[in-house]
Amino acid sequence: MKILFVSLGCDKNLVDSEVMLGFLGENGYTFTDDEAEAEIVIVNSCCFIGDAKEESIDTILQMAELKKTGVCKALIVTGCLAQRYREEIKKEIPEVDGIVGTAAYDTIVEVINRTLGGELAESFCELKRLPDVGTKRVLTTGGWYGYLKISEGCNKNCSYCIIPKIRGPYRSVPMEELVLQAQALASKGVKELILVAQETTLYGYDLYGEKKLPMLLKELCKVEGIQWLRLLYCYPEEITEELVETIKTEEKICHYLDIPIQHASDSILKRMGRKTNKKQLCSMIQHLREEIPDIVLRTTLIAGFPGETEKEHREVLEFVDDMEFDRLGVFAYSPEEDTKAALMEGQISEEQKEAWRDEIMELQQQIAFEKAQDMVGHIFEVFIEGKLADEDVYMGRTYMDAPNVDGYVFVNTRRELLSGDFVKVRITGALEYDLIGEIEHEFAE
Repeated sequence: MKILFVSLGCDKNLVDSEVMLGFLGENGYTFTDDEAEAEIVIVNSCCFIGDAKEESIDTILQMAELKKTGVCKALIVTGCLAQRYREEIKKEIPEVDGIVGTAAYDTIVEVINRTLGGELAESFCELKRLPDVGTKRVLTTGGWYGYLKISEGCNKNCSYCIIPKIRGPYRSVPMEELVLQAQALASKGVKELILVAQETTLYGYDLYGEKKLPMLLKELCKVEGIQWLRLLYCYPEEITEELVETIKTEEKICHYLDIPIQHASDSILKRMGRKTNKKQLCSMIQHLREEIPDIVLRTTLIAGFPGETEKEHREVLEFVDDMEFDRLGVFAYSPEEDTKAALMEGQISEEQKEAWRDEIMELQQQIAFEKAQDMVGHIFEVFIEGKLADEDVYMGRTYMDAPNVDGYVFVNTRRELLSGDFVKVRITGALEYDLIGEIEHEFAE
């Protein structure tokens, strides 16, 4: 039977989708992008913020129409929305035939079988469980880079975040399993391995009694075929000297850290339930840049948190101006049900939140453009990802750019390149977030 699979949300959710695709393929199912052909539709949903929840619901309703107009026999909802709104989905969207929670995605084949038997199939497990990821994961990233989810859940309990309630407590994947997963990805041609989790820096604490991310990185660096290792979701308070030294000395690890800090005002950080203050953040950023001068730092901020004042917003602008992050994203605060922040006094209007968000992004745009201009004349190793149609221009990324969130290098050349190639590129121009370059040498060894 043909399955149409829709994966929404973050890269961690994408890993779950790829694991489910692996189980389905192993059990004889085939896949289609054509809605008219789809006999089974699976939506792996997200509900982290309001916009993501709305996108998930709209997608499910759109797919539900296929049961009326196409050959679709079963509609299954998995992921965060399924976990959080199980009863509401059953009540409000009767076209849904199966619902799978975040800790039960490895039961997807069983759920499909039950739905085809005419049953409303539900599969939910205790959120302390780690699902089986199998060995047949299907890559959807193009094959040259892949995500390695090193843990599940979170214990931080930030006041604005629903993740602990829909993903459960922090559970690290055993190191030996992660090495086997990395080897399997490398055998499929993956050259860049991107470590993800709700929080990567705490890896191993629950299993081994101490943080083991540096050791995991060293083991992954030994995997043949992997050329780049990239770290996302590093909480600032958990970054250790051992981790900094590992990033500094292991050649395969990109000098790139994604550090979500969310705000710069001590009073807001405290209300958010964050574990750092502005002084600590400034000190940590300065230390990273002293130890690893070419490190690229990415962060995310929340604009318009409940009770935020114009003064606190100005404090963020000053912080961003001083720190000059290489990459930065801003979200307008989204009040989520069952979170402390949603019940706080001083909720900010959508108009104000969006205005503050836009002001921060305008400042960051200036910083990013100036940093891009500084790259002109420099030579970087570029990971080729594709070619522009009908042009002698290839798209690639440097170590400074994570896929789907950062910019590209547009490489002008008549030479034939392949996706997955690494080439030396001299930067000749800069756009707002992207670079332009020409090949400097032959393929890197």
